[in-house]
Amino acid sequence: MATTTATVPTQVQLQTVKQTQQVKTRDPFWLGGAASCTAAFVSHPFDLAKVRLQTTQGASQHGMIGTMIQVARHEGVLALYNGLSASLLRQATYSTVRFGTYDLLKDKFGPKDGSKIPVSTMLACGVAAGCVGGGFGNPADVVNIRMVNDGKLPKEQQRHYKHAFDGLYRIVKDEGASQLMRGLGPNMNRAILMTSSQLVSYDGFKRQLLQLPWFDDNLITHFASSLLAGLVATTVCAPLDVLKTRIMNASGSSTSSTRMCFHIIKTEGPSALFKGWLPAFLRLGPHTIVTFMVLEQLKLLVHKK
Repeated sequence: MATTTATVPTQVQLQTVKQTQQVKTRDPFWLGGAASCTAAFVSHPFDLAKVRLQTTQGASQHGMIGTMIQVARHEGVLALYNGLSASLLRQATYSTVRFGTYDLLKDKFGPKDGSKIPVSTMLACGVAAGCVGGGFGNPADVVNIRMVNDGKLPKEQQRHYKHAFDGLYRIVKDEGASQLMRGLGPNMNRAILMTSSQLVSYDGFKRQLLQLPWFDDNLITHFASSLLAGLVATTVCAPLDVLKTRIMNASGSSTSSTRMCFHIIKTEGPSALFKGWLPAFLRLGPHTIVTFMVLEQLKLLVHKK
């Protein structure tokens, strides 16, 4: 009788300790956004070149590196970082929400016994997180695309936003608040594809690599997993990325993504939907690698006691 009485409190204590540990090991909501902002400093010049190429009508005379050289030559080296404030604001909204929501949904709907979360569950969490993140990040994305493409426009059409918040203010003042949601459809669709391909494939590749005898949970595995995730995400998101860029860069009445898609195919051919794939990968590849490698290190710092 005495043994039974002593066992029950012990079991309760063990359950309490276990629950406390689970709470402590949960990642902060902002972690993914902080990692993405760090990566933006590396990837922004590539992002600028990608947008310039995607907004080019017909065949581009310059490739990725050629575009960056032309920008540096005609606009100055610092012009490669035009729109950086908008890029950081975009990562602080879009990436923070999608990473944070993805982790919250995995915790909520994933198995509670410590077993591996099914890929189907991760995909569903990625779709939901991408949808929410794309909506939150849309205003900053509109400003970002306009700022990085401003130097390419004729002088009389250049907007000269001083920084991201100036861009937000002037868009609302001159065009109406609804213009901040310009391209919301393709942007949310792209965010869904990006999150479900990038985050889910990273988790999947990392899981598979860790099952091999040559890989441990270290920087090499993080690098390989993020590189493969960047390849998958770039290919899956390429068409919607082109549509989103074309729509957000335009002024005046909004154009539907379907109409824009047919217009591009009719006037430039289906391959135009993959225009800028290489610069997109050269931008998204390093961005994905830096994001996840920084994210893994931030997790160690946050949970280190």
